[in-house]
Amino acid sequence: MLRKQILEHPAATPLPAGEINVTEVATVLVTSETADHPIDNVFDGRRGPGGSRWVAEKPGEQTLILAFDAPQMIHKITLEVEEPAVSRTQELALSLSKDGGQTYREVVRQEFNFSPPGTAFEREHWTVSADLVTHLRLSIKPDKGNHACKATLTSLALQ
Repeated sequence: MLRKQILEHPAATPLPAGEINVTEVATVLVTSETADHPIDNVFDGRRGPGGSRWVAEKPGEQTLILAFDAPQMIHKITLEVEEPAVSRTQELALSLSKDGGQTYREVVRQEFNFSPPGTAFEREHWTVSADLVTHLRLSIKPDKGNHACKATLTSLALQ
């Protein structure tokens, strides 16, 4: 008889105190993803340079929406982007909705300049004061120069 034991997958990295566990409180909608870099990677806790990341399947503007099961209070947003190969300027616009995604209010617009290998990683901490948030939308323009680039995102954390 074959001796065997089922191995458990390594536990996900624990979330810092006060961080919202997006996987438990929201549905994630995304315009595209590659099989080897799915949107799941953005919320797996493996952050920083060399962390797992999401990569869009196709070039061009992309949208990520978090549809919360119940309205959330958000005080801080931390976002990381890594681009190890292509020099480009990626633009992100973060908007919030309090009416079930019918209307959005833009709260942050940010550009990230990448020139690998020197500048390949960006981390931003945004302070916001928003309660009763039903949806969070992140619009990503992968290259303001309109080159055929793919959008990427390493992590998106909410407190």
